[in-house]
Amino acid sequence: MPGCLLCLLGCLLCHGVSSGTLNCSANQYEHKGMCCKLCEPGHKLKSECTEQSESSCQACEAGHFQHLWTKERHCIHHTYCDPNAGLVVRSPGNATSNVLCECKEGMYCSGSDCQTCLSISPCRPGEGVTQKASSRLNTVCAACKWGTFSNTTSFTEPCRPWTSCEALGLVLKANGTNVSDATCEPRRSRPLGLGLGLIPIAITVACLVGLSLICCRKGCWISTQKETLLGRQPVAQEDGKESRISEQERL
Repeated sequence: MPGCLLCLLGCLLCHGVSSGTLNCSANQYEHKGMCCKLCEPGHKLKSECTEQSESSCQACEAGHFQHLWTKERHCIHHTYCDPNAGLVVRSPGNATSNVLCECKEGMYCSGSDCQTCLSISPCRPGEGVTQKASSRLNTVCAACKWGTFSNTTSFTEPCRPWTSCEALGLVLKANGTNVSDATCEPRRSRPLGLGLGLIPIAITVACLVGLSLICCRKGCWISTQKETLLGRQPVAQEDGKESRISEQERL
């Protein structure tokens, strides 16, 4: 009878263990009906635990890491930043973290895992930079809208607005394009231009009027002189005639 009870208890214990009633902590794992300790980050499992001893762990070798509590027997090899793929080391790894790679200057990652790099593209004339390139993204370009332009090939320059001629006190000569700026010219003063054009006419008219006045005055003076002379001569002739007639009559 006692032997039967022992067998029953053994079956119950086996059933309890197989039914998952073994409750291990977060940093433990189940092994052969026991809760064994996981190896902490930076280490790998050397040997499983036993009824007499705890799990045996070993530090990761150089160039390897383990960032989790683990029962793995091997650490993870550090990522290699291949310079031939355009990669450089951004952050060196250690026993608990991996090496971080990034693309060298002038290049960006071709994918989310950044295993290879591609050359950054510039924006061409007629396009402007809307987002500068980074180690993860290529340059983002957009066509210049009306009123803006870009006449350079650039990794950083956005589209620039056309020059405001009015702000400079000038007038617009020609609109710009998506690759050229607007052109301006000096403002023309129409009243001043008309006045300058009338100056020669005014001078000519003044000269004609002056000559007319001079001629008129000269003509009047000559006429006066003639009248004076003519006026005096007849009197003298009359006086002489009368004197001759008187002398004849006296004879």
